[in-house]
Amino acid sequence: MKKPIVGITLDNEKNGGYSKFPWYAIRENYVNSIEKYGAIALPIPHNIANINYFSKIIDALIITGGNFDIDPKLYGKKNRGSRNLKLTRTNFEIKLLKKCLIKKVPILGICGGAQLINIFFGGDLNQDIKNINNKKINHEQIKPRNQTSHSINIINNTKLHKILNKNKINVNSAHHQSIKNLGKNIIVSAYAFDSTIECIEHTKLRWCLGIQWHPEFLITKYDKLIFTNFVKVTKKIKNESS
Repeated sequence: MKKPIVGITLDNEKNGGYSKFPWYAIRENYVNSIEKYGAIALPIPHNIANINYFSKIIDALIITGGNFDIDPKLYGKKNRGSRNLKLTRTNFEIKLLKKCLIKKVPILGICGGAQLINIFFGGDLNQDIKNINNKKINHEQIKPRNQTSHSINIINNTKLHKILNKNKINVNSAHHQSIKNLGKNIIVSAYAFDSTIECIEHTKLRWCLGIQWHPEFLITKYDKLIFTNFVKVTKKIKNESS
C-alpha cells in the first residue's frame, strides 16, 4: 500500500531572523513525527489558488501552531490581548480545513491549530490565560519545549481516551490563549487542573482532534500513540477509498 500523504500547514514571517525577506517556517519534528510512523509529510504554502490541488492529493491534514494569534474578529470579539495576527495564514487554513472536511480526511490541530478548529465550528477563545487562571499553571513554560511541565486529565469515553487508555498524562505547554466556548459538535477530551482545555474532538467526524500541547516532540509514549493512531487511521481510510 502506498504511503499516505499528510499535509502540514506552515507558519510565516514577513522578515527578520532567518531572512530579510518573507519566509515560511516549520519545525523539523512536525515532519519527523509523521514520517516516523509511515506517512509522507507535505508542507503546504499559503497559496489559496492551489487549495483545490492540495486538498485532492493529501490524505490527512495537520494544522500547526506558530508565533501568532487568530484574529478575534473571526469569533465575534474585540481584541483583548491577541497579538501578532497573521490574516493570510489564518484565512488560508480555514479554506483548506473546509476542503478537507468535505473530503473527510483525518484532521489534527496542534496548539493554534486546535484553536482554529474550535473557531471554525463556531467556538471562541480566552485571549490571554493569565487574565483568568491566576497563574496556577505557566502555559508558556520556562522549561525547554521538549520537556513536560504539567499534567492533564483525560475524559473517559472520548476518542483521546480510547487512543491513550490513560486518565492522566504529562504534557509540554507553549500557549497564552486557550479554547473557551466550544464550537458545534465539539467536546472537551482533556483539561488541565486549572480548567484550561487541553484537547477537543469533533463528535461527528471520524478523526478530528485539536490538541493544545505539542505532541510532535514525542516526549512521552502517549504523544507517540497519538501520531501512531493518526497515521494508522489515515492509512485505513486511504485504503478504503482506493
